[in-house]
Amino acid sequence: MADYSLDDLLYLMSRLRDPKDGCPWDRAQDFSSIVPHTIEESYELADAIERGDFQQIREELGDVLFQVVFYSQLGDEQKQFDFNGIVSTLVDKLIRRHPHVFPEGSLESRVGHQAIGSQAIDSQTIKIAQVKQTWEAIKATERESKQQPGVLDDVPMALPALTRAAKLQKRASQVGFDWDDIDEVLGQLREEIDELIEAREQHSAVEIAGELGDVLFCLVNLARHLKVNPEAALRAANRKFENRFRYIEQTLAENGHLPAEATLEQMDKLWGEAKEQGL
Repeated sequence: MADYSLDDLLYLMSRLRDPKDGCPWDRAQDFSSIVPHTIEESYELADAIERGDFQQIREELGDVLFQVVFYSQLGDEQKQFDFNGIVSTLVDKLIRRHPHVFPEGSLESRVGHQAIGSQAIDSQTIKIAQVKQTWEAIKATERESKQQPGVLDDVPMALPALTRAAKLQKRASQVGFDWDDIDEVLGQLREEIDELIEAREQHSAVEIAGELGDVLFCLVNLARHLKVNPEAALRAANRKFENRFRYIEQTLAENGHLPAEATLEQMDKLWGEAKEQGL
């Protein structure tokens, strides 16, 4: 296999978009039409990472990189930005957000003993919490400079609902709008479940949907306080469900049956077997 470079990839992308002899599908795309593919590729990468499949991780990283290259080509064609501009903006932002690594605001500068806030901190002993605090403070300043003073203003609407809920809660927490401990979150969850039960008893579809949303939002809050990524936790639960249900299907098939032909009690028994086997 040939050893290609980033320059080769950028050239390939320009060829795919060539109006004369490029790919008809690639030429038909725009920013909006590529977004679903970007989201899908990101999830495929996350899945490969969670499975620890490094060969697949390598491939999925390439697919995610291709999304960035595709957007850069579209931006270049519209004279808005190009790939080098994307890289330059990213490097500039990361230097700005890491003053504990680049104390003079340049890529070449290095830190020995530097002050962050009012405390002198060595680059090898700086605490992760202090880094996060500095990072968020810089991001807040950036939002203000972009005339986005609202704490929640730039939380992307297109994020998956669980991820966006966690991000909204994290932002609010940074300005003190948060429960003090996990017991308070659990108490709020019980309250939301009671309200869902009440809505169900009233047979109000609108109220049921609203209260169920509150329960889900509170569960995300619980996950945040437990320091668990809700998207990752739900993906893991999905995989566990798939593995156990496939065991049910396979076991029934070995006996000449389909799931639709089995009783709930039979399937529940097989579910228990799958659970005992660690599936």
